[in-house]
Amino acid sequence: MPTKQFKPTSPGRRGMTGFTFEEITKKTPEQRLIISRKSKAGRNQQGRITVRHRGAGHKRHIRIIDFKRDKVGVPGKVAAIEYDPNRTGRIALIHYADGDKRYILAPAGLNVGETIMSGPDAELRTGNALPLTNIPTGMIVHNVELYPGRGAQLARGAGAAVQVMAKEGELCLLRLPSGEMRRVPANCLATIGQMGNVENSLIKIGKAGRSRWQGRQPATRGAAMNPRDHPHGGGEGKAPIGMAGPKTPWGKPAMGLRTRGKKPSDKFIVRRRKP
Repeated sequence: MPTKQFKPTSPGRRGMTGFTFEEITKKTPEQRLIISRKSKAGRNQQGRITVRHRGAGHKRHIRIIDFKRDKVGVPGKVAAIEYDPNRTGRIALIHYADGDKRYILAPAGLNVGETIMSGPDAELRTGNALPLTNIPTGMIVHNVELYPGRGAQLARGAGAAVQVMAKEGELCLLRLPSGEMRRVPANCLATIGQMGNVENSLIKIGKAGRSRWQGRQPATRGAAMNPRDHPHGGGEGKAPIGMAGPKTPWGKPAMGLRTRGKKPSDKFIVRRRKP
């Protein structure tokens, strides 16, 4: 999808880019497939802020996405390509032959009027969901499951693509967008093609207000604070961070500290994204 530039009527507009939305065919969402979403502003169920600098932003509705693709053998027609404010990619409204309507993630090249299907008997065509064991080696997929029946968890963002590298018995070796090489059960479902809205990473926000619309609030630099407020604060003039590297406001190491614990699924990772 091409991007557009704005006339430099202000400093914020000068470097701003946006979407043309020319692939969007329906502006209002399907009312039966949306639910209300209350803004929690980074707070957990106890009301404590666990993610800082979040809040306000434009009001959104959650679109119910079919990540499981469990309509096996039922053909569906692409009725519309829609915008989803909760994700970077686009979504497609599917009208199935049995009268059911569902949203799926829209891959690049999926057009209104085309027919899609899920299941082992589906064709190797963009938008169809098949088990990894039925997908040839070297093919590009997205919306990949980690465990059979749980629903897709990998490659769901704009432009994401996973390559099927090899098949080893009941496991399938995948190369993820991060460069990580990972084994996944071969009976997990994956959707053929690359995620749409590939140019999403080229968008320049241009001004602080546009970031506020997305629910991001300003963050004060630790170096601009007093020593009692942040480990980076204090000093005469502009002082370097020093110490043993950057710290969080509570004195914990930041920027590069690995926080991932040991998980049973670590044995399926062949090569990590970071050495």
